[in-house]
Amino acid sequence: MLIDYKQANIIQVDGKAVLTDVDFQVDDGAFVYIIGRVGSGKSSLLKTIYQELDIDEAIKADVLDFDLLTLKRRHVPALRRQMGIVFQDFQLLADRNVYKNLMFVLKSTGWKDKSEMAERITEVLDNVGMADKRDRMPHELSGGEQQRIAIARAILNSPRLIVADEPTGNLDNETALGIMKLLHNIAKKGTAIVMSTHNTSIIEHFPGIVYRCQDGRLEKIAEETETK
Repeated sequence: MLIDYKQANIIQVDGKAVLTDVDFQVDDGAFVYIIGRVGSGKSSLLKTIYQELDIDEAIKADVLDFDLLTLKRRHVPALRRQMGIVFQDFQLLADRNVYKNLMFVLKSTGWKDKSEMAERITEVLDNVGMADKRDRMPHELSGGEQQRIAIARAILNSPRLIVADEPTGNLDNETALGIMKLLHNIAKKGTAIVMSTHNTSIIEHFPGIVYRCQDGRLEKIAEETETK
């Protein structure tokens, strides 16, 4: 199991309770949706996974074999190296092209061999259908193209888990469906996806486990939706 929360309480840095008694489990290769209104706790839940936000207390709070209740801050980078993170606003480095954006990540995560790094970048760009955009600057790309590059960045180190916070939130419906297809193909290869979204119509097209944040609680409302 990649994520295992039992009776976890999540509070914001100002001490305000967001979610209480959270039971949340994610297995290898699962596609998990977190839905709910703005402010319901979706992003806060995701932030605990990559430890931008601490869990206040819990019976259990494990992510990728790390115990979040005892995890030291100096070990957070080791946790994050095992996952990919995709944000709604892409967060590409604006001062360098696509290739150098991805090279920056590889260098930051300990890659040394230049030929292996170049090969890996070519591979992930092929995977997301962006091989012909490697020399483009982020501002030269559409929103959907930037998100594809963000996903390429997230899979560079072959993570066991990808956390995606509203990855289709700034995209039109057709582009969003393309991003969803890409994420589902990644999950089919064994990488678990945990994705927050307010666009529940997307879920109708792609199978997944669905949790809902509402009134300070997290509830599983679907084991797996049907593909349409």
